[in-house]
Amino acid sequence: MYDLAIMWDWIAFSVRWLHVITAMAWIGASFYFIALDLMLKPNPNLPDGAYGEEWEVHGGGFYHTVKYLVAPSEMPEHLTWHKWQSYTTWLSGAALLMIIYWVGGELFLLDPTKADLSLWQGILISGGSLTIGWLLYDQMCKSKLSENPTLLMLLLFVILVAMSWGYNQIFTGRAALLHLGAFTATIMTANVFFQIMPNQRIVVDDLKNGRTPDAKYGKIAKVRSTHNNYLTLPVVFLMLANHYPLAFGTQYSWIIASLIFLTGVTIRHYFNTMHKTGRGPNWTWLVTVLLMILIAWLSTVRTGETYEDAEAREMTTFEQKFAAADGFEDAFYAVVGNCSMCHAREPSWDGMYWAPKGVVLETEADVARHAKQVYLQAGASHAMPPPNAIEMDQEGRDFIVAWYKGATSN
Repeated sequence: MYDLAIMWDWIAFSVRWLHVITAMAWIGASFYFIALDLMLKPNPNLPDGAYGEEWEVHGGGFYHTVKYLVAPSEMPEHLTWHKWQSYTTWLSGAALLMIIYWVGGELFLLDPTKADLSLWQGILISGGSLTIGWLLYDQMCKSKLSENPTLLMLLLFVILVAMSWGYNQIFTGRAALLHLGAFTATIMTANVFFQIMPNQRIVVDDLKNGRTPDAKYGKIAKVRSTHNNYLTLPVVFLMLANHYPLAFGTQYSWIIASLIFLTGVTIRHYFNTMHKTGRGPNWTWLVTVLLMILIAWLSTVRTGETYEDAEAREMTTFEQKFAAADGFEDAFYAVVGNCSMCHAREPSWDGMYWAPKGVVLETEADVARHAKQVYLQAGASHAMPPPNAIEMDQEGRDFIVAWYKGATSN
């Protein structure tokens, strides 16, 4: 009942669930504190060292928050640290990346039509590339560029565009966008781990030892938190994009990803300004809509491997393993007969422009490459094909199960 493929899929589902939960906690805390910081009001009756206050009502009660720009005069008895949300989000995301894109790299990570890479080479590029952004960004923040925040953000944008293009040259469309999101999220978590938390610990240590904390540590933490605030929405989009072929199924997906970072800036600028002044700049919505229209247009540009190219391409070692397994012919015809009207390079189902999830099942190499997914969707479960589309008979499903289990039992 519980074979390895099924258990592994449930492990992936559980880790994804954890990742979403902790991401909501991190994003929620980040957005709340940025908004709170912008809404603070001065009050001459505040304690010494206090910068501003904010009154809020929620959940049947009133909250009175006072912010100290550097630190209070003495260490409070209880201090809550907001760090686990960021760390757990990154760790669970890294685990999910390994589960799906490393272990399942032959399907989800590598694209033989783009680059001739072995799985270990793809994994090495995948893991190693995530650190590049942080190293470049951190050095820029510590240089004189820190005196010009706008220029600093523009240079970071250039790095993100370059990585978006680079990932798209070697990985599948899904993996390229996912890795750009992980690349950005690594910068954000590293900001928390290497800058924000250590600087706050210095301030806390000064308070405990009776020293006057230096204001520069708080300013550094504030700058990094602000950068994280503007990067959050693009990361969420990139993490969701691997479910939507319109986002990743075009050669211009790297431009789509780059433009999404601009929409993240315009949206956050609106809300940040609204929190600070009570009214947001409406022009940001027009810019955001125009950017999304451009993105939608780019997504319709059909590119990639044609059916003829796919038929002529030599199978990879991974594909050959499943194509050579007993029962492949029966399973192949069951898949093509029931799934290819939608899972095609040019779907014949009315109103469908791209194959669902970008999965094409037309050639023998296609079916062999997606063996595990075919087994899980149409063999171990009846998720596919949708019953309102076509009713797949049990014999066809049995062919798929027998073929997959035979191929993986050796």
